Amino acid sequence: MADAARRRAEDAMRATPRTLFLPPEEVGQAGVDAPLSIGSGQTCSQPRTVLDMLELLDVGEGDRVLDVGSGSGWTTAILAELVGAGGRVVGVERVPELCERAGRALASVDRPWADVREAARGVLGAPDEAPFDRVLVSAMADRLPASLVDQLREGGVLVVPVAGRMTRVLRRTDHLDVEEHGAYRFVPLVVDGDDW
Repeated sequence: MADAARRRAEDAMRATPRTLFLPPEEVGQAGVDAPLSIGSGQTCSQPRTVLDMLELLDVGEGDRVLDVGSGSGWTTAILAELVGAGGRVVGVERVPELCERAGRALASVDRPWADVREAARGVLGAPDEAPFDRVLVSAMADRLPASLVDQLREGGVLVVPVAGRMTRVLRRTDHLDVEEHGAYRFVPLVVDGDDW
């Protein structure tokens, strides 16, 4: 199953050029396997890291997905390719300028079942649209964000970097299956100016 998830993620990434989601001064670096600055202290994540996260997330066609810290909108657009027109992707980003730019970039790939919106003040994720089948977080949390776990449906999966480790959470009826998958670095997950 992991191989199939990785192949689907690779195809979705190929169908979603990173160049469309970068500021002009970074476009020439789009093919570099490194995080790239998108302004406001944020980055467009390293492609290899995005691929690893998408493999762990194992998004299915028709899924409802939440993309927390969508930044440039690149991961939101990749997720939209994975879910297809029968799915839904909600991207949330706390920096208004990035939301605007991400919205324009997302419109350029014509996946209207996805959007990027400004995060509600003091709110992590999009609880008003929960439950989600999958939740992807592209910023480092200090601890597992319980409010995002609460936004998962039963059987749903959350992938989030926590205290330096990539963490995959599967929500069961009466418990959580939590796995760690290697060390990663990300910008901090911030809500209202506080690290999460």
